[in-house]
Amino acid sequence: MTTPVCPFVKAARPDDTCPAKKAIAAGSETAPTRKDSGEAATVSPKCPFGYDSSNFKLGPLSCMICHALLFDSTKCVPCSHLFCQVCISRFKDCPLCGADIEKLEADTNLQSMVDRFIEGHARIQRPHVDANGEGEQVVNEDKKVIYEDVSLDRGAFLVQQAMRAFRAQNFKSAKSRLTMCAEDIRGQLEKSDNSSELCSQLGAVLGMLGDCCRAMGDSTDAINYFEESVEFLTKLSTDDLEITHTLSVSFNKIGDLKYYDGDLQAARSYYLRSLGVRRDVIKNHPGVASQILDVAVSLAKVADVDSTLGKEDEAVNGFQEAIKLLESLSLKPEEASLEPRRLSVLAFLKTQLEEKQSGTTASLVST
Repeated sequence: MTTPVCPFVKAARPDDTCPAKKAIAAGSETAPTRKDSGEAATVSPKCPFGYDSSNFKLGPLSCMICHALLFDSTKCVPCSHLFCQVCISRFKDCPLCGADIEKLEADTNLQSMVDRFIEGHARIQRPHVDANGEGEQVVNEDKKVIYEDVSLDRGAFLVQQAMRAFRAQNFKSAKSRLTMCAEDIRGQLEKSDNSSELCSQLGAVLGMLGDCCRAMGDSTDAINYFEESVEFLTKLSTDDLEITHTLSVSFNKIGDLKYYDGDLQAARSYYLRSLGVRRDVIKNHPGVASQILDVAVSLAKVADVDSTLGKEDEAVNGFQEAIKLLESLSLKPEEASLEPRRLSVLAFLKTQLEEKQSGTTASLVST
């Protein structure tokens, strides 16, 4: 199981081009402050609890097992230590104090606090406007709070929490955080001109949601998320190697799920789409070792399905092409970390080819 990569790590903050921030960067001694007129401050907000996208923070709202914010907060009895329900259910003794766990109790009050904290994190509250949309605050305490994102720190924060939970196999928690992140990005897409960056982020997050569903055994939802991820990623330029890699991986993951469900023709179709993307990449970026390795993997997947479908000649050709690619691949010193993967894939391909060739020889002898 691979650990997802945060799609926000390279994202620029949306207010980086703000004139006030440029003034600060140029050496202005004082930062702008909020004026009485209601003008928004340009100072970047910081979480008072220290939870942000760049710091590893553990605190009263964190689960000490998965290190993410609590999800389905559960109290151990009698020691009263708190964890995520999924995390603590694997233990018979409290992992913090060692006390025997007599029973587990849901702590809905604490979970409500965590949920409110996440809902408002890296956001600022906006006043409700009147019917004419003139910006005057409407006094009505029953109205739902309106939030507006102030930076991409929120998306990075949610993905960070999801990745921690995912690594600890708390997939429900990871899925919940990623779902919130996807909803945020969809909302920004509706009102932003920076569609390419947002489509890239949404495609990556949807792929991570697919990984969560696949890990939970929900192949139907996993396929839906991967297909939606593909829909957004295909709108983007193929010049970005990260985007094309994510796109090809999504095709392969759908193919894998179709393969496991026994739909071999559909699996082959998705494997071929992945192979097509990867072939185009090495045409435009020749000599990139990681991309050549990806092509070899895709060739192996297509050949494996061909073999299962009884297309032995196509399978042998695919294995041979992949072997030739990897044997002719020379790695630069800075690419040395790819050598174990190259050798592993090459060994698999040679084993498969030997089995096909020995099977063919045996059938000829028997006839």
